[in-house]
Amino acid sequence: MAKKVKFTNANKSAFYATVRKRVDLYFSGNKLSVYANSAMWFKAFFFLTTLTGLYLLILLGTLSMPVMLLLSCILGMFGAFVGFNVCHDAIHKAFSKNQNVNAVFSFVFNLIGASPYVWNICHNIVHHTYTNIAGHDEDIDVAPGLIRFSESEVVNKIQRYQHIYAFGLYSFAMLSWVFRKDYKKFFQKKIGEHISVHPKIEYFKLFFYKGIYYFLFIGLPLWVMDITIWQFLIGFLAMQFTQGLVLGLVFQLAHVVEGTSFPFPDEQGNIEEAWAAHQMNTTANFAVDSKMAAFFCGGLNRQIEHHLFPKVCHIHYPAIGSIVKETALEFGLPYIESPTFGAALVSHYKTLRRLGKEAYIENKYINKSSCTFTRKVSAAYS
Repeated sequence: MAKKVKFTNANKSAFYATVRKRVDLYFSGNKLSVYANSAMWFKAFFFLTTLTGLYLLILLGTLSMPVMLLLSCILGMFGAFVGFNVCHDAIHKAFSKNQNVNAVFSFVFNLIGASPYVWNICHNIVHHTYTNIAGHDEDIDVAPGLIRFSESEVVNKIQRYQHIYAFGLYSFAMLSWVFRKDYKKFFQKKIGEHISVHPKIEYFKLFFYKGIYYFLFIGLPLWVMDITIWQFLIGFLAMQFTQGLVLGLVFQLAHVVEGTSFPFPDEQGNIEEAWAAHQMNTTANFAVDSKMAAFFCGGLNRQIEHHLFPKVCHIHYPAIGSIVKETALEFGLPYIESPTFGAALVSHYKTLRRLGKEAYIENKYINKSSCTFTRKVSAAYS
């Protein structure tokens, strides 16, 4: 049985105390709230109304099939953008000081295909605590046996090509989430270190809200729209694949790029690092100077700031980013970032190749050398 992970290097805990003090001073000194401001409320309005408008246009419109297909893909993208920009902050309770507001925007997560309750456990509790630790952070358990993200995992033959096919597999992320992932996680005995004991009402909510999603995106379109089952399937899958690809890329570019580490606890379950320092070693930013990335990614292009301050609304990440970066460098900690989305994508590709093809070749060479050495020793004593 795996031991509970503990972060044991107290010597580096001063970093977190210092950066928290400086960020708190930034907010208090400028008389700012850590929650949503007017720009954030505009983003929420924009993404929610655009998502709703696209849905109704597809459902009630009489457009050509190619246009409907394009709109289905855009609908999938905006489903991801609503998750990034609205629901993610709300589930972290970072959108508003009013918990009723957070609850309403968290509920929207159900309407884009995912359970906010399960996400809170998997992401807020498990991923944010045990980032990039194999066997504990289930966010890096993307496709067991097909994609290798950790050096602690034995590499297999098929993973030699993961740098090629991984991006295609990311497209299935939302489809899996809608029909499989939430149910699987909910009924697991444990999610990472978290023992799964759920209130009875959550059993009802899981199936009831999934049912609402299935009705809105499967039942109602088939009922209202004048299309064949094949036309529906093409549009539905296009939406799911687009949403999955956007989700997969944004999340993987934050943790599986050059420079990030995948530490493994010792036999006692210890990680010889302070928690905040661990976050700096396992998390990366990308395209921090891009206004487009900031607008559409909901702060997830600044995962370093998000992991250190998950209860601060993402609209403030650019302002506190310089504080975090300066403090990290002051304490001799890495601040991993790619200048653009494209650079992060290349870095992710190289990391997949290193953990797949290059690791397989290296492992094969070591095994071959070991066998050769053994044969020579045996011959010498025969």
